[in-house]
Amino acid sequence: MPNAVVISPSEGYHTLRLKDVPLLRPGPQELLLQIVTAALKHRDLYIRQNLYPSISFENSLLADACALVRPHPGQASRHLHLPASVRELINPGSGWLSDPEGPEGPYTVHGGTSPSALGMLQEYVVVPAAELELAPDHLSEAEAAALPLTGLTAWRALSTKSSNAKAGRNILVTGIGGDVALMVLLFGVAKGCNVYVRSSSQPKINRAKSLGPKSGVLYTEEDGWPKALRKLLPHDRSFLDAVIDGAGGDIVDSTWKLVKLGGVIVSYSITSMAQPNLPMQAVMKNTKLRGSTMGSRRSLGKWCAL
Repeated sequence: MPNAVVISPSEGYHTLRLKDVPLLRPGPQELLLQIVTAALKHRDLYIRQNLYPSISFENSLLADACALVRPHPGQASRHLHLPASVRELINPGSGWLSDPEGPEGPYTVHGGTSPSALGMLQEYVVVPAAELELAPDHLSEAEAAALPLTGLTAWRALSTKSSNAKAGRNILVTGIGGDVALMVLLFGVAKGCNVYVRSSSQPKINRAKSLGPKSGVLYTEEDGWPKALRKLLPHDRSFLDAVIDGAGGDIVDSTWKLVKLGGVIVSYSITSMAQPNLPMQAVMKNTKLRGSTMGSRRSLGKWCAL
């Protein structure tokens, strides 16, 4: 029988165990896939630390994978004659087709939780054919596997929620070095934005500069990083159009003076565990604080085609 990796309850940090699972039979609109590579995310760490809702001790872990279609009688016919080397990405969630406002119904991310029986840390999975997207040719199988959740989160935060993914717009990306932040940087550069990055690590800023941002600032700047960033902004557009942040905490307090009237601060995570504050000065500037998580099946196709 094929194997899957699940967790067993343990004090403080759930342990991993191998579990035998049946090889499922795909239906007419489904496909049998062999998982080639699967990717860890912080979400999976939170699951093992018992910090995530609706944890399952029976369903396999991980939401991200690169897979190969395997022939099976009765499965979706349009995939039957694909070469064995064609690599597929699997939509890491279900319940969200295309609405830019949010999921059309209950939405769940796959891997390690009870709302979804599907997880990618196993040998074979059966998924609807409509949930697959061809992996980009230039990426290795390991690189491709790391993309779906990260790419969806970054694409939605920048392209949908910020309303400023346009050439010439000034975008600040905090926490550069993190997976979502790096993807936001890449998407922003591809769209012609002036992307600025922030980090507490100069080596991370130096490495990020090879990906095309205008410049970067250290969080630990002696005179304050907002002042340092303001000096870097172009004279004819000396403000930020949007901020894409994954830390929370003081992000609004420290950027509202830099953000234009009606500018946007997008929050896709709060890794600092400190809730952002919305001061009245930011309200008076019509600054928008927008939450953003994951993304739709349509968005997956859009950024894969970029």
